Amino acid sequence: MGGSNAMRQSCRPCPPYALSALLVGVLSLAFVSGCPRGKDTAAADAGQTAIDPKVVKKRIDALKKENGRLQGRLDKLIPKEPYIVINTTLNRLYLRKGNETLLEAVISTGSNTELTTPDGRKTWFFSTPRGVFKVRHRKENPVWVRPDWAFVEEGEPIPGPTAPERYEAGVLGDYGLDFGDGYLIHGTLFQRFLGQSVTHGCVRVGDTDLAQIWESTRVGTPIYIF
Repeated sequence: MGGSNAMRQSCRPCPPYALSALLVGVLSLAFVSGCPRGKDTAAADAGQTAIDPKVVKKRIDALKKENGRLQGRLDKLIPKEPYIVINTTLNRLYLRKGNETLLEAVISTGSNTELTTPDGRKTWFFSTPRGVFKVRHRKENPVWVRPDWAFVEEGEPIPGPTAPERYEAGVLGDYGLDFGDGYLIHGTLFQRFLGQSVTHGCVRVGDTDLAQIWESTRVGTPIYIF
């Protein structure tokens, strides 16, 4: 149920197939660089080639070695304990451990819409932040502390910071995983909207999936959002 005036910069890891694409590109350069030029052009046109198979094999072996080295570095970056990956475009949450997906959940993320006060003095942009985060707090039966925008959205006067109407129980589900700046992964009363971008920035999850996420995570669990 978070809202923010600014979006964090997205931090997206390179896709796994990038190394394969690099390999193909370098191999192409290897063959191009081996093509005959100048006075050898006529010989090449006659079906002859100046490519040395030994040189090509040496380059391929070097690329395979470098690919293995980079893959090893990548493997070291993958958390060994469970971690969370959130795709805000597809509205999907993945609970993963190493390279294994333990859970794929349909979720709701930020609506990417704006809300401005009637006097135009303040504007909120409701987007789920992108980047690398971690679970800061874990809350059972969390109580929603309604921010100012919740009252503006309903056309209600904004109360004091400790006013009783700020506090609303039973709307965030059984569990909440706080990952900073008022943003949580939490349950929802509106499960029919799962799969849609309709929230004020928080990540809404269905009851069954939320229970599994709760059982598999802890304070410090990494969260990757893109």
